[in-house]
Amino acid sequence: MERENMVKSVSRALDIIDIVCSEKDGLGVTEIAKQMDINKSSVYRILSTLVQYGYMEQDEETSRYKLGYKFLELSSKLLESIDLRKEAKPYLKELEKETNEVIHLVVYDQGEVIYIEKLEGTETLRMHSKVGRRAPMHCTAVGKAILAHLPADVVHDILERKGLPRHTDQTITDQNAFLQELAQVKQKGYALDLEENEYGIRCIAVPIFAHGGKVVAAVSLSGPTIRMTDERIKLLQGRMQQIGKQISARLGYV
Repeated sequence: MERENMVKSVSRALDIIDIVCSEKDGLGVTEIAKQMDINKSSVYRILSTLVQYGYMEQDEETSRYKLGYKFLELSSKLLESIDLRKEAKPYLKELEKETNEVIHLVVYDQGEVIYIEKLEGTETLRMHSKVGRRAPMHCTAVGKAILAHLPADVVHDILERKGLPRHTDQTITDQNAFLQELAQVKQKGYALDLEENEYGIRCIAVPIFAHGGKVVAAVSLSGPTIRMTDERIKLLQGRMQQIGKQISARLGYV
């Protein structure tokens, strides 16, 4: 019976937290009791305990209860503990299984991208990419997907330092044209590499966002031109954007 009462108290405490967090100005004991249909003394005891541990705080002037800063502390620790590769891996495997193509996960670092995960797929495809290797941003789909969501001053600094060196005949080497490309990428929600980095290889990529909306990574699907036709790329756009949103959600982006 004692264990059952404890479980009920925990359940009520969680219900109270849910109710209070939905009200920006907080709620009083009477209002909470009415919503939960339990007596005010029970609500007060639970609130007092939550206040004691920092999960609630009471306004001295209005006596209304609001969420405490303990939740901010916990959410910060949760976000710090999130492992990008671990959170993304199930979605990458799912995409690999669906398409049989090469899947990359990259992060941004000092004006370049770094491959932190690569799934080979089942189709035969040789690429220069390798986990731990760096790649330029201007001629890769993953690089453009990230650049499109970085602050303008950061983008201009990268272009100033790295330039737009030609990797193939398809590489965009004009700065104005490249900035227009980034604007389109941001508008569309995905980026393309149409043999701009390697001949015979086409890629589609989407950005990954963390809590607060900061772009932190990108996911791409790569294949030979014979398989990555315009028609197939169009079919992949929605699925890639869905994958990007799912991984971003796992990182705390809403």
